[in-house]
Amino acid sequence: MFTLCKLISIMLWYHLTPERYLGDVIKRGDEMTDRIWGILVEGFGKIMLASIKVTIPLTIIGFACAMVIAIAMALVQYAKIPVLRQISRLYIWIFRGTPLLVQLFLAYYGFPKVGIVLDSFVCAVIVFSLNEGAYCAETMRSALEAVPEGQMEAGYCVGMNYIQIMWHVVIPQALRTAFPPLSNSLIAMLKDTSLVAEITVADMFMAAQKIVGRTYEPLWLYCEVAIIYLAFSTVLTFIQGYCEKRLSAYNTRSTEVSVKGA
Repeated sequence: MFTLCKLISIMLWYHLTPERYLGDVIKRGDEMTDRIWGILVEGFGKIMLASIKVTIPLTIIGFACAMVIAIAMALVQYAKIPVLRQISRLYIWIFRGTPLLVQLFLAYYGFPKVGIVLDSFVCAVIVFSLNEGAYCAETMRSALEAVPEGQMEAGYCVGMNYIQIMWHVVIPQALRTAFPPLSNSLIAMLKDTSLVAEITVADMFMAAQKIVGRTYEPLWLYCEVAIIYLAFSTVLTFIQGYCEKRLSAYNTRSTEVSVKGA
């Protein structure tokens, strides 16, 4: 019995030579690499299509609406309108103090219980606008308060009314001050759009999830979608840097003109 086992072992040893074994490993590795590359190429097209159809429009529309809300809430607080100021503070307190995912679930899954049914994309736009508007409102409020009070007095001296001063003098200066933190909020919002997959919005992350469910390759596909998000964020970062340089040059020229005028 021992001799038979030894003979079988010798036969297997000579049959599975290192060269043949190594060749099998390399062949399987090549097949796996080709399969992964095929999945990544297929996934890239579907993920990019989802970004064009959902992620980018959601980010642009949501942030635009958020800025309208933010400026309105900031102006109410800056003007210290009694009742509206308390309402704006309550709104900011609620949306800054609760998680974005909870707000999405409440709007999409909770509101139908009281008869309010919203399309998933519309629901996402509304929630992102309100959530981001609360954060941007505080940014705009601090920027408005950073504008010197002398600007208001100068506006009154040249015959402007309150609305004209705010529109032509105060708000432009506040926007220049608030631009860097607002840009950071935009980048953060772009990344947060991945949460909308939880309310059935077919964004980039959901596209990746569907491919993962079919191919069982979560590592590479989630790395791919992460790189795409990183690429979008990098583009926004470069745009932010360029705009900040332009605004800095504008402020420098304005200061030089003021000094020469003095």
